[in-house]
Amino acid sequence: MNRTTTPRGRVKSRTECKLCEHDLVLTYKQPEELKRYMNKLGKILPRRASRLCAKHQRQLAREVKRARKLALLPYEVEP
Repeated sequence: MNRTTTPRGRVKSRTECKLCEHDLVLTYKQPEELKRYMNKLGKILPRRASRLCAKHQRQLAREVKRARKLALLPYEVEP
């Protein structure tokens, strides 16, 4: 686990991206896997909440949008 220091001296722990760590690939064909990175209203979680690296966050967004176009995921969920 890498540790970095913030300007105020606090130690900040940085964890590895789950997808990088396990060499996983997200695809639109796995809507159940993609749902893990969406909130209850059907929105894509931000990086700080999903804990993905920038590369995999972009991949997640692309695959969720593909799954929505193919009606595998809803665009929005009724509250």
